[in-house]
Amino acid sequence: MFDPAAEHPYPDSPRPDAPPAPHPLLAPVLGLLGTWRGRGEGGYPTLDGDFAYGQEVVFSHDGRPFLRYEARAWLLDADGAPLRPAARESGWWRLQPERRVEALITQPTGIAEIAVGQVGEGTVDLSTHNVALTPTAKDVTATRRRYTLADDGALTFAFDLAAVGRPLQHHLSASLRRTR
Repeated sequence: MFDPAAEHPYPDSPRPDAPPAPHPLLAPVLGLLGTWRGRGEGGYPTLDGDFAYGQEVVFSHDGRPFLRYEARAWLLDADGAPLRPAARESGWWRLQPERRVEALITQPTGIAEIAVGQVGEGTVDLSTHNVALTPTAKDVTATRRRYTLADDGALTFAFDLAAVGRPLQHHLSASLRRTR
């Protein structure tokens, strides 16, 4: 009999060497598994100026051919101290044959994205396929996300955005380190 108070019977794994075994389609992205933290910089023409932020990204799996994805960010002051929460999103990356990936990403600000892309050697490049917006969400029409595992062990992140009538352009970049 299932005991709801007990440990989850199918926990996610943030590591390729811990159970459950990763699905074979996850092979090209196993290096992303885990929790990553770091700092970044951002800006956009509709904002008052450039800003610094902290970011945490978590990738895990449950043995099926997709990654669970969570990201959160917080603004930093000039001394690097946290000011307030910023962006937050969660979703799923569905790995396909031939190193293709489909991602479903939602944000609490009323934005839901479907992105498609390719996995290369140490890289994932995702671009917008569709964006759905709630009636009060900011007008976002396209995004591009690039994740690169660097030789020094860092995970770099770059995010381009097309929003509020502006064309696709650089918005965020960060360098993250695995914390677990």
